[in-house]
Amino acid sequence: MPSFRERLPSGLRRRVRQMLTTGTASPAIPVVPSFQPGGELTTIHHTREAVASVFLRGEGIEIGALHQPLRVPEAARVKYVDRMAVPDLKVQYPELASLPLVPVDFIDNGETLATIASASQDFAIANHFLEHCQNPFQTLQNFFRVLRPRGVIFMAVPDKRYSFDAARPCTTIEHLTRDYVEGPEVSKRAHFEEWSRLVNKRTDPALVDEEVQHLINIDYSIHFHVWGAAELLEFLIALRAYVSFEPELFLRNGPETLFVLRKTF
Repeated sequence: MPSFRERLPSGLRRRVRQMLTTGTASPAIPVVPSFQPGGELTTIHHTREAVASVFLRGEGIEIGALHQPLRVPEAARVKYVDRMAVPDLKVQYPELASLPLVPVDFIDNGETLATIASASQDFAIANHFLEHCQNPFQTLQNFFRVLRPRGVIFMAVPDKRYSFDAARPCTTIEHLTRDYVEGPEVSKRAHFEEWSRLVNKRTDPALVDEEVQHLINIDYSIHFHVWGAAELLEFLIALRAYVSFEPELFLRNGPETLFVLRKTF
């Protein structure tokens, strides 16, 4: 059976080979440093762009892009989804107030995508979003719902070992299954308590309770679930019980993991 690269059109094979070896690109893509999976932070966005140039075509959406939308090839057209309009996002996240956020085309819950028609998109992008989802299995089901046959999901997920989540335990498949079956409310408060203790380093139970209630009241989007690369791979294997897909790519990219999944029908 031919490899994935051998199945690519010859022109695209040449461009991918150039990007992976010399850092040169077609005129549509600026020349940038060589492709370095797992390399320096300055190469992270280039790695994402190189992968996007292979897999993204047609019309699609990006969820939660904020000030760092994925750079896509000319063959891809993107509309942006977020849970709030830009002015409200800048209030919710004051650390982003001075940054240029992408315009929001669809105000929607990125976990449900209720305003996006089924089988209407060629791709869905969500970088550093999965960890914010309260019900990851159901979220990915909804992503696949909006895809056309053979559409792709492009995601980057932070590796908890290299982030402020380092002290937190990886989310288990059993936990994710319970959130799917019983609903994420059963574990929501515990997530906020873990965030307060292990990320914000609160030790006083009264301060933990106060912070947890405040974060719940303002509907703050914490990292509800966390993974290392191995645990993320286990999650994707378990996901096949809920949706039908083929894995196209699973790649270490510095402190994150990139993966691309293709809808199989």
